[in-house]
Amino acid sequence: SGRIVRQPIRYEHEAHVLVSDTEKDDPLTFKEAMEDPDVDKWQDAMNQEMESMYSNLVWELVDLPDNVNATGCKWIYKKKRGADGKVETYKARLVAKGYTQREGVDYEETFSPMAMLKSILILLSMVAIYDYEICSVC
Repeated sequence: SGRIVRQPIRYEHEAHVLVSDTEKDDPLTFKEAMEDPDVDKWQDAMNQEMESMYSNLVWELVDLPDNVNATGCKWIYKKKRGADGKVETYKARLVAKGYTQREGVDYEETFSPMAMLKSILILLSMVAIYDYEICSVC
């Protein structure tokens, strides 16, 4: 394409620096994380993720039936930075490679029974207000 991409004029004089260019990017693979100078912090983050999954009963270990392919998984690594650009925490998430699944073959239905604490508190406060209004009428 011969299209020339230009930023709007309002951005010409603004400096947009979020993180220094000298900072190393997050690891993309397990191997990169294990070769990173912060390997101990990445291992701690992975251990925390596994402990969280174990305590929340995320999965149940079963024998794989015949003629069924197991869905693989992958580690995702992310450095969480503060406003000053310094690394505050190291996050590691174990995610399923869901793009390899086929509906009706590898799964029947999907669901995610998760709720944010804020959502539950809002719901409870709405119920409390509703009950209060009903009781004040009585």
